[in-house]
Formats: sequence, C-alpha cells, structure tokens
Amino acid sequence: MLSSPNEDRAVRITTRREREALVLSVSGDLDIDSVSPLGLALSSAAGDGSGPVVVDLSGVGFADSTTVNVLLQGHTALGDRLRLAAPSPFMQRLIGMIGLDSALPVLPSVDDAINAVLPS
Repeated sequence: MLSSPNEDRAVRITTRREREALVLSVSGDLDIDSVSPLGLALSSAAGDGSGPVVVDLSGVGFADSTTVNVLLQGHTALGDRLRLAAPSPFMQRLIGMIGLDSALPVLPSVDDAINAVLPS
C-alpha cells in the first residue's frame, strides 16, 4: 500500500508520565492545518494542573510560525512548568533563527528537561 507524503508526516502526539512530569512527544510536520492537537494538549495540561510539562520535539520534521505561536501560548498558560526538549535538527535551526530559546527553556534531552523542571 502506498501512502501519500502527507500521511508519512502526519502529526502524532503521545503522552506519558515520567516521574511527576507529563511528556508530550510530538512527531510529524506542524503547520496551521495540523498544529491544533498540540495546542489542545498544552491547554489541557494547563487546565488540569498536570504539573511539569515537557514537549519532546525530536520527531518534528517541519514547523511554521503557527507552531511557534502555540508553544508561546503554552508557555503563557503553563509558565515555568513548560520545557521544550530534544529538538530535531529542523527545530534546532528554527529555535535558533527566531530566538525562541530566549523565551522558552530548551533542553537537549527529555531527561534533562525533566530534571530542570522538577524540584531537586
């Protein structure tokens, strides 16, 4: 069975608990048509008091300005409870180009992000 390029890069968000943190693992291409599940997941986490939230960006192949806006809205809602982790090469370039790391903490791995957001 053949799949279209869009199916290959469809957005998937999986959630899991690691220690006390909620980890949202994101994969696929994020744009104006596909980013809403990430926004909903961040809003839900903010609304239910999920504690620390780590967004694993290692599986993101593409993201546009809509994605950046969703992440910034997540930061507004979650504050210091939000960390971005393990950005893919594309996300590393995007984060660096727009200076997103000056507004949001970005850590090299999910473990580093969890350690940074949990009290010691």
